[in-house]
Amino acid sequence: MSIDPIEQQSEPPALQPFDAARVEAAIRELLIGIGENPDREGLSQTPARVAKSYAEIFGGLHQTARDVLTTTFSLGHDELVVVRDIPIYSTCEHHLLPIVGKAHVAYVSNGSVVGLSKMNRIVDYYAKRPQVQERLNIQIVRELQQVLGTEDVACVIDAKHLCVNS
Repeated sequence: MSIDPIEQQSEPPALQPFDAARVEAAIRELLIGIGENPDREGLSQTPARVAKSYAEIFGGLHQTARDVLTTTFSLGHDELVVVRDIPIYSTCEHHLLPIVGKAHVAYVSNGSVVGLSKMNRIVDYYAKRPQVQERLNIQIVRELQQVLGTEDVACVIDAKHLCVNS
C-alpha cells in the first residue's frame, strides 16, 4: 500500500521553534553570495527585518490546525456555506517566492458549522508555510472535512505564482 505524499505532508513533520538568529545569519550569507555588502547602510538591518517577516510568513509551521479551528456549532444547518475571496499569501516551496491569490471555500453542513472567520483562518494557517498550491487546496478541504464531519467540502484557489510570472 503506497502512502499519499500529500496526505503525508498535511501537518509539519516537527514543530521546531523559529530560530531568528539562524535566519539572520543565513540572510547575511545570502547577501554576500549574491555579491552584496551586508554591512552597507541600506542592508545592515535587512537580516533582522527578513527574520522578523519570516516568523510571520511561515507562522503556520509553529501552530496546529486545532489552534485555528477551535469551535464548531451544532445548528441543525444542512445547507451550503460559501466563503469567497479569502486572501492567500503563501510561499512556493520550490523557489521561496510568493504565491498570492484568493481561495473560495464551500461546504454542505451535516448539522455542524464553523464561524466564517475560521474559514479564513484555516486558509491562512496552511498558506503560512512553504507550499505547493495542490497541497494547500487538499489540506484546507481535508481539515474542514475532519472538523465538520462531512465529505461535502470544496476549495478553489486562484493564485499567481511569482516563480512562474517572473
